[in-house]
Amino acid sequence: MVNAAAALRGRARPGLTLTVVCAAIVLVPVTATGASVALPDVSSSLHTGLSAAQWVVNAFFLTFASFMAISGSLADLTGRRRMFGAGIALFSAAMLVAAFAPAIGLLIAARVLAGIGAACVITGGSALLAHSFEGRARTRAFGLFGTAIGLGLAFGPLIAGVLVTSLGSWRAFFVVAAVVLLPPLAVVPMLPESRDAHPAGLDWPGAITFTLGLSLFVLAVVEGPTAGWTSPLVLGSFAAFVVLLAVFVRVERRAEHPMIDVSLFTEPRFLAICAMPVLLAFGFVAPLIALPAYFMAVHGMSARSAGLLLILLTGPTLVMPVLISSVAHQISRRVLLVGTMLLVAAGAGWLAVVPAHTGAGGLAGPLLLIGAGFGVSLAILDGAAVSSVEPARAGMAAGVFNTMRLGGESVAIAILGSLLTAVTQARLAGPLGDGVAGAVTAKLLQGDMAGAVAAGPGPAPALRAAAEAAYTEALHAGMGSIAVVALLGALMVGLLTRERGAAPARPAEEPAASTAA
Repeated sequence: MVNAAAALRGRARPGLTLTVVCAAIVLVPVTATGASVALPDVSSSLHTGLSAAQWVVNAFFLTFASFMAISGSLADLTGRRRMFGAGIALFSAAMLVAAFAPAIGLLIAARVLAGIGAACVITGGSALLAHSFEGRARTRAFGLFGTAIGLGLAFGPLIAGVLVTSLGSWRAFFVVAAVVLLPPLAVVPMLPESRDAHPAGLDWPGAITFTLGLSLFVLAVVEGPTAGWTSPLVLGSFAAFVVLLAVFVRVERRAEHPMIDVSLFTEPRFLAICAMPVLLAFGFVAPLIALPAYFMAVHGMSARSAGLLLILLTGPTLVMPVLISSVAHQISRRVLLVGTMLLVAAGAGWLAVVPAHTGAGGLAGPLLLIGAGFGVSLAILDGAAVSSVEPARAGMAAGVFNTMRLGGESVAIAILGSLLTAVTQARLAGPLGDGVAGAVTAKLLQGDMAGAVAAGPGPAPALRAAAEAAYTEALHAGMGSIAVVALLGALMVGLLTRERGAAPARPAEEPAASTAA
């Protein structure tokens, strides 16, 4: 009777639950992607170096990825509504701290807390929806949940650009993000509470080794270009990462309820599907973070104009899932997976040869191709992950897949940023010398061409031309590398999914229900 009453209360206000969850969820991708547009203004205001500025973005993705599994387990243990509300409160407080941070260190710390809060919001919100809806209603609810994330992803750079340009400060972006979350937070006590009657518990050893290992790897990649790849900090971080990775695998093999069941990676199809979000992190997420600074430095765009141009990249993520869902049952999943990577490879390869100062018309083709490829993946990957293993392991498969997705984003953003820094600095070192080249590169990759010119010697027009050429060459090298990785990824995914034949892809609405279950 008690369980029945609790279930009745849990579904008493499903419409309110869906509204509040979606209203809060949309802010997570907005602040994740929008911060890259605000970064040049942050760097100028706080007088920070390149590596410190990069941590404003990297810190968020690191803790977001690392705390997804932990917050999910805590939600089952302590209550889904409590975790969702705590996540909103922490996220909002972190945005306020970021908005008024007087120094870069406090801003980075606030972004660390924001990543933890975002993980709590995502896991608590999705668990609330899974508890409040059943059957086809649950499918529709998670469809709207995904749409909210897509809207935030698509319009995050534009929203950030408009706020930074119109209100004249990056601080306005974080203030608005914090204030917008207050109404959903006020309604959280009205939502139903639920928890797992038999929670599996927390895999603290696995979570700690995973978080530390991932953090040290990103630290080494970010600091490598400036500290030197053979510096004790970088070599020590890489070595510690390898050790922690080995410890993590050993811990997970022995854990009763592991954070990641490493035996899942012995399934070829599951291995291929888990590789997809990592490959797409390089092909879509990393360019989404890196391109705003390039557009502002080389094209002379404002933050608002750069955000508007990126709609060409993010817009297809709203359209393609709907289109693919209508035809997915007629096309094998293998074809869709390989096609996704080929679209990204084509777009990245095209962007690698686009000259500097090319207008929006010339950039539209490659950006739309990359966005279309990522949009196709949104319709099929979640369902493919849970259906590539036996049903009893579907929940663990979904958790592993999302950890790979978010961890891949952290790594991809750091590696592309490091590559752009290294190539730009190397091209400028010849005419300017190592020291000046480093200072000019730091300003360039923060979107500040005026600062880059001021940091170098000689005539401003000549230095500007050299800086534009170096930065463009670096971007071409980065996008060319991404195109090669995407092509190799397409080949690998095709081979790994060939062994058991190609199963027809499920409609796009099915993954949400499967993952929720």
